[in-house]
Amino acid sequence: MRTALLQSSGRPGSIAENLEVLDAAAARAAAAGAALLLAPEMFLTGYAIGDEVARLAEPADGEAADAIAELATRHGLAVAYGYPERAGASVFNSAQLISADGVRLANHRKTHLFGDFEQGHFTPGEQPVVQAELNGLTVGILICYDVEFPENVRGHALAGTDLLLVPTALMHPFQFVAESLVPVRAFENQMYVAYANRTGQEGEFEFAGLSALAGPDGIARARAGRGEELVLADVDPAFLAASRETNPYLKDRRPGLYGSLV
Repeated sequence: MRTALLQSSGRPGSIAENLEVLDAAAARAAAAGAALLLAPEMFLTGYAIGDEVARLAEPADGEAADAIAELATRHGLAVAYGYPERAGASVFNSAQLISADGVRLANHRKTHLFGDFEQGHFTPGEQPVVQAELNGLTVGILICYDVEFPENVRGHALAGTDLLLVPTALMHPFQFVAESLVPVRAFENQMYVAYANRTGQEGEFEFAGLSALAGPDGIARARAGRGEELVLADVDPAFLAASRETNPYLKDRRPGLYGSLV
C-alpha cells in the first residue's frame, strides 16, 4: 500500500487554510498512486496556538471531519490527520483515520502528553491501542510522544498492528527520535511505522521535520528533510510476513518474566 507523509505545519490558526493544504496534498498523493495520506499532529488547527486550542476544537464527527471525508472520497485515498477533539468539557489531542469512501475508521486520543503546553490544554486519552482495517492491513494510531514509550508500541504489536501511523510534532533538539528511535521501534515490534512531522518555527517551538516511513527491518523507506515536503513509500505485506518469520521477537517473548515492569 503506497503511503504518503505530509511534512508541513500548514497555516496555524486557520482550519479553512489547513483543509486547503490537505486537499492539495491529497491530490498530489493520489496522482502518485498513494492509498493513504498521513498528516502531522494537530494539523487541522496548528499546534502552537495557545488558548485557541479550546476554541477551535471540534468533535470527532464535526464539520472538519465531514470536509476531510469529502476530500478523501474525491481523491480516492484514506486520510489520517491530527486535530484537537472536543468531547463534552474535555479537549483531547487526537488523530483520526478516514477511509477513501469517507467512513471514519478510527480515532486515537493521545495518551502521553508532552510538556507544559499539552498538559495545560488537553486531557490524556485512556485507550492505548486503537486500530482499523485498511486495504487488508491492520492499521494502528499513536501520536508523537506516545511512540517514545515502548509499552505503547509493543501493545500494538501484540494486537496485530501491521502499520502504525504516528502524526507528530517533534521539536529540536529531539531529532534523534525521528532518526533513530522510530526505525528501532519498527524493527523491535516487526511492523511498519509512518511518522509524519511538522516543520519550521511555530511560536516558541521549532519542529524538526525528518518524517519517515520505517520498515520492519529498521530501514527508512522514505525520509523527508527539514522543510515542507510530501514523501511516499510502500508498505509491503509480503515483506512484513517474511520479516516476522526471520525476527520472531513476539513469539520468543517470555511474559512471565516481565511482571515487575508493571
